[in-house]
Amino acid sequence: MYIPKADGRQRPIGIPTLEDKIVQRATVEVFNAISEQDFRGFSYGCRPGRSPHDALDAVTVGIEKRNINWVLDVDIRGFFDAIDHAWLVKFVEHRIGDRRVVRHLWRWLKAGVLEDGQWRGQEEGTPQGGSISPLAANIYRHDVLDLWAERWRRDARGDVIIVRFADDVIVGFEHRDDAERFWAELRERFQQFHLELHPEKTRLIEFGRFAAERRQRRGQGRPETFDFLGFTHISSQTRTGKFTVRRKTIAKRLRKKRQDIKAALRERRHWPIPQQGAWLRSVLLGHYRSYAVPRNGSLLKVCREVIMRYWGRTIRRRSQRHRLTWQRMYALVERWLPKPHILHPYPAQRLYVTTRGRSPVR
Repeated sequence: MYIPKADGRQRPIGIPTLEDKIVQRATVEVFNAISEQDFRGFSYGCRPGRSPHDALDAVTVGIEKRNINWVLDVDIRGFFDAIDHAWLVKFVEHRIGDRRVVRHLWRWLKAGVLEDGQWRGQEEGTPQGGSISPLAANIYRHDVLDLWAERWRRDARGDVIIVRFADDVIVGFEHRDDAERFWAELRERFQQFHLELHPEKTRLIEFGRFAAERRQRRGQGRPETFDFLGFTHISSQTRTGKFTVRRKTIAKRLRKKRQDIKAALRERRHWPIPQQGAWLRSVLLGHYRSYAVPRNGSLLKVCREVIMRYWGRTIRRRSQRHRLTWQRMYALVERWLPKPHILHPYPAQRLYVTTRGRSPVR
């Protein structure tokens, strides 16, 4: 099956058989026990006990606490479709000595997909949709990117932070020459393993506590922003004038969410009102769990108000002679639509607890 992506393309998702799912799940348990000892602290994607908000906290704390003036937003073009099978098996053989497990992995990589009754083999890439795919991709990224980047930053001239969640990578630098050198060498490193940086999405921006002042002196306007895991990161200040990284919901995702809710309400127009309210409540609670971070409360309120308007229009269109007054509508909203409140602590508070005082970006 295919899942539409934000840029208009479609992402293929394979559906393994039940027997493969069972064996893959057992293999992942074995792999995790071995690989978790090797994975680096700045790797957060597809690992047990590590959530996207942990990676978001690491980015925020790293930029706020370290001397970071430049941010490289790395995007790998078609990563899951470009993984080289031979290299992946070599990386696994460094850790796994049992040939039976390696043979299982090789068969899963070569299994291909069944589409419209026709079998189609795969010469590269991992079968997305299986339990083994995220871990296999993590092993590939660990050997290709993580180990190399960790060695590289030891020789950097200034501070360097790295945060990776799956194939989304944020690298912060103190000096621009370090950033440009890392970018060029990373491009060469990826070419050795049949990977490619996205030329349009990979970009270097000036970001940090001095970015606004320096750009203002040059007459370049406000500092640029970057997107990471659903949030737009902005160079900002607190009420007392202290530098901070503000995170707000990506505008495109918020608009897409509104359109999806509007279309879904149209399909559920003739549901009983309690059933509509229960569904909208679950949608809002899910949205809050993902985006209720400090300094993002205003956009949470906007999302609730938009859903309220959509719901009111849907109820009025159930009949040409509706009896929905604003007083009744507000009563429904108070009953079914929960008010937004911040669910996540400030990044420094939670990251200090999870790292027990150790460096959150190393």
